[in-house]
Amino acid sequence: MTQTTYWHHKKVVITGGTSGLGKALALQLLAQGAQVAIIARTAAPLKALAQEYPALIALQGDVSVKEQIHPLAGEIHARLGDVDILIHAASTLGATPLRPLLDTDCEDLEQVLQTNLIGPFRLTKALLPGMVLRQQGLVLNISSDAAVSAYATWGSYSVSKAALDHLTRVWDAELAPQGVRFLALDPGDMATPMHFAAIPDADPGQLRDPADSATRILELVAAEDFSHVRRGV
Repeated sequence: MTQTTYWHHKKVVITGGTSGLGKALALQLLAQGAQVAIIARTAAPLKALAQEYPALIALQGDVSVKEQIHPLAGEIHARLGDVDILIHAASTLGATPLRPLLDTDCEDLEQVLQTNLIGPFRLTKALLPGMVLRQQGLVLNISSDAAVSAYATWGSYSVSKAALDHLTRVWDAELAPQGVRFLALDPGDMATPMHFAAIPDADPGQLRDPADSATRILELVAAEDFSHVRRGV
């Protein structure tokens, strides 16, 4: 089966779909015949993408807000139907410039966890029943090398990604026997707005194009390469 054949008619939901890796994944999936819904907080880029790509389902919402999860899930089911693949690409660094943990407000850590960990958990729970009933599906969590390496000032983000990695492993252990797989992938350091917010003087020439990371991720998924719950791409 070719990669394009694999993605043809797949129903995919992507959070953080208007920027960086999320946007790159959405556009490549559309080009390969998938039905794609993206979720993002800000209306303007959603509207612009929906106008440029009429087949794209653009949903405004914030996964860090508990009260928005079930309305989002309901709209996804109404407009897309049963979801085959859920990709959690939405992420936040927390307060910038990045600061040591000693100087990190408890509320800032809480907000990072809400976006990077609790939000994905809630949306996954809301969309999982259909996957379990059909005994097929994939939840892909976008991770980071910060989940395994301790970088000074990256504390909130690192903690959230480490927890997301382990959440992925537990979900996979519980639901792989029922045909639903969970995968956490580190896309590498990319030239994205979030990376430059963290490291304003980063050299763009040393960073990956998000489109390249997206291509590699889609190749791995199409090949059903789930030999590692977390790996770099």
